[in-house]
Amino acid sequence: MKEIRWGFIGCGDVTEKKSGPAFNKAEGSRVVAVMRRNAAMAKDYAHRHNIPKWYDDPEKLLNDPEVNAVYIATPPLYHKEYTIRALQAGKPVYVEKPMAASYEDCLEMNLAAEQAKLPLFVAYYRRALPYFLKIRELIESGKVGKIRLVRVKLLQVPKPEDYNAVEPSWRLIPEISGGGYFYDMACHQLDFLCFLFGEIKEITSIIRNFAGIYKPEDTVFANMAFESGTLLHGSWCFTAPVQAKADFIEMIGEKGKITFSTFDLRPIMINSSEVSATYNIAHPENIQQFLINSVVDELLGRGKCPSTGKTAAHTNWIMDKILKKI
Repeated sequence: MKEIRWGFIGCGDVTEKKSGPAFNKAEGSRVVAVMRRNAAMAKDYAHRHNIPKWYDDPEKLLNDPEVNAVYIATPPLYHKEYTIRALQAGKPVYVEKPMAASYEDCLEMNLAAEQAKLPLFVAYYRRALPYFLKIRELIESGKVGKIRLVRVKLLQVPKPEDYNAVEPSWRLIPEISGGGYFYDMACHQLDFLCFLFGEIKEITSIIRNFAGIYKPEDTVFANMAFESGTLLHGSWCFTAPVQAKADFIEMIGEKGKITFSTFDLRPIMINSSEVSATYNIAHPENIQQFLINSVVDELLGRGKCPSTGKTAAHTNWIMDKILKKI
């Protein structure tokens, strides 16, 4: 390939700023078509973002000879179907996170990629963001020694729309999303930690729906062990009181600790016997930019993307084990 010409299947909120514009900013990449079942919304998106073509049928986009790579930005339930169809059409795929609504679906997607001999990438963009790469650099510097224990805490207040039992968000319909907010948000934390410490091998968990305002779990406790020996404790609650709101990860090593946030972009702090420092690192305007750059670089033969179907499938396996789906 000399140029990556993207077609989007799905062009909802995530594509407005987080991802969509980044495809045109990456060197050697541009968006040539978008698809959404609602024709009026597909047309509106294309016109607002200066994209030449739009469709309301995924088959038309997949058969467009100008499209040579596909970005899938639908709810997770549809990731498997569209990924496999795109791969069978001879087009590499970049799919939103979580990779699919189940680990089993991820395995089928990876098999399709192997059979098509095409790459499959997943939008775990923290693997490429400068903020999170700084954390990796601090660990590798040895200034806190080997990391023995990681503590994750994510406590969020319910959103007003969470109480809408008649028309709940797709994120709160496990058949579509794979789970609740845990599946949608904790995947970022778990994937990034695997990026740092390797695969997780042991998992025990307790899951509860304490508030009962929606169908899936609202509270999750889990203890895990990485293959590297590092231990992980996680606590997630999405119906917490405002006084308990929290977003932090603490990594405790032999000589000190590193703390940071996943979503709030708080300063990274390192405190050890060797150093005490704080780092403020901003995110790019389009938060997926650096990962999308790496996808384009790999497709053009000038680099590697750190987030693949194989790494992302393991993240789904972790979540399915925690939620006792497997």
